[in-house]
Amino acid sequence: MDIAGITMGSRVGSTAAGKASSGKSWKMSDPLREKIIEYAKEDAAQNVYMGDQFLALRKSEVAKVAPDRAALIGKIGQDLAYMKKIREADKRWLCFLFGEPYEAEFQSEGMGSAVHVYDRNGDEILTYTAGVGWHERESKAETEVHWALKSAYYDAYRAARQEINAGARREVRGGFDARV
Repeated sequence: MDIAGITMGSRVGSTAAGKASSGKSWKMSDPLREKIIEYAKEDAAQNVYMGDQFLALRKSEVAKVAPDRAALIGKIGQDLAYMKKIREADKRWLCFLFGEPYEAEFQSEGMGSAVHVYDRNGDEILTYTAGVGWHERESKAETEVHWALKSAYYDAYRAARQEINAGARREVRGGFDARV
């Protein structure tokens, strides 16, 4: 474990390079792809893009690679006086507080205090600013899962809509069409 140096206030934590931001890997399985295709076909038949079932599936898959932000927020707290104690702490205590693979940057200069929490890849995943509160930021791993799922869904939805539209054109050609 290597300890990050201090920058812009106190930036401390432990890092481990080369893994996904949560330390969990994700790959789209064949059953998952089939489930996405099924949802896309159902949604296309109802003329709904990204229905509730797909959105719930996407949320659950992204959660598999997402860092536990609630636990990190719980470790820091929302009290600015607590932030002052954290800024004054030594590196070992802060590494113990955040644990591997996270690191934090505390800012007290400028307009006010802020806490920035980073994952092992250096992606900022949480920000706390006084008077505003916590803001979650999507990690690269989460973005990649979102993109893969949306891409698979889009391809399946587009194919299903084309099939539906082709079927509708065949029906019009085979029967009486008042528009002609």
